[in-house]
Amino acid sequence: MTAAELAQALRQGRPVFGTLIVSPSPRWPEVVRGSGLDFVFIDTEHIALDRAELSWMCQTYAALGLPALVRIPSPDPYAATMVLDGGAAGVIAPYVESVEQVRALRGAVKLRPIKGQRLQRMLNGAAPEPELAAYMEKGAANRLLIVNIESVPAIEALDEILTVPGLDAVLIGPHDLSCSLGIPEQWDHPQFLAACETIFRKARAAGIGAGIHFWGDVAQQVRFLNLGANMLIHSADISLFQKHLRLELESIRQTAGIAADASAASTALI
Repeated sequence: MTAAELAQALRQGRPVFGTLIVSPSPRWPEVVRGSGLDFVFIDTEHIALDRAELSWMCQTYAALGLPALVRIPSPDPYAATMVLDGGAAGVIAPYVESVEQVRALRGAVKLRPIKGQRLQRMLNGAAPEPELAAYMEKGAANRLLIVNIESVPAIEALDEILTVPGLDAVLIGPHDLSCSLGIPEQWDHPQFLAACETIFRKARAAGIGAGIHFWGDVAQQVRFLNLGANMLIHSADISLFQKHLRLELESIRQTAGIAADASAASTALI
């Protein structure tokens, strides 16, 4: 899948699936490619990756047909241009709460390479020359703009946010959203589920993708799809490693008749 195909799928409401990639290992992309993903999610808000590492990851995954969506540390247009220069297929901006933030991000992602006063005039409605407009539109089709909706003020501003041209999707940050609602990590709470459904429904009605990054069980994740999401970022490489390693070690110990506490005690003596 290319970036343009991913953007089209999001807007058409077709389901797409990704996962959070933490590891910058050069052995990782080939393994990830065969996992049934449509894209990868790389988070520079919470994960320490330098610019060269990030660029290598973005371009490698793109070459394997997996567009890399990069969450930047803050909703900063300059940070957005930096990751796009490095090869990101799209930008995810965290904790967006106003239409002004989204408009500024649109300038960085969709109106490249215009900057400065001219960019501000275009964001205010000035029309570019036909040749420049065609050039920018061609580039914009291959760069995704996605914003995190993860607070009560963001939900209150959502109707206006969804009017910004070029916005490809909104993505729920469930941890921050649940905390903003005053019900931290209560994923089954009716208030949390109602907030998710509102975000999904409004985005899909606007012809924009609606997603969530979640790490719970299958039933929980299917529930988000049933509520209207068409973009699911499932768990993370590091979480999946931990989960399956633990399950397999437990199975080995059980089959061999080794108690977990005895195994832990023997390990501590090594």
